[in-house]
Amino acid sequence: MSARSKARKRALDILYAADVRQVPVGDILEAEAQRAAGEPQRAASWLYARDIVDGVQDHRAEIDDLIAQHAQGWTLARMPAVDRAVLRIGVWELVYNDEVPSAVAIDEAVELAKELSTDESSGFVHGVLAAVGRAAAAG
Repeated sequence: MSARSKARKRALDILYAADVRQVPVGDILEAEAQRAAGEPQRAASWLYARDIVDGVQDHRAEIDDLIAQHAQGWTLARMPAVDRAVLRIGVWELVYNDEVPSAVAIDEAVELAKELSTDESSGFVHGVLAAVGRAAAAG
């Protein structure tokens, strides 16, 4: 697994934990930063995970609006917490991170959904992110 794939998983863990436990993301991020300081072999994945979490938090309202616009028939509150976190990461990479090709952002999000969520989640995540990607490309 690449360092960026590991970073996405770490970011997902942070966003999911904050959502489910109803605590500020900053609290979870601080605890993870302390843990990462003691694990220098994971430094590369930690740095990108932090970029993702910070980016999602910085653009949370816009990201959630994009998800809501393209998740036909689904509200954010109705989605499983894992799917919300995966979609937020995917939208951040699609819209706010020019270093990640759209296809990679979508594929990585779909893989996380396949691994960690329901059987239907990977198709749902793919559909939402593909629609967001098309809208972003259209400008």
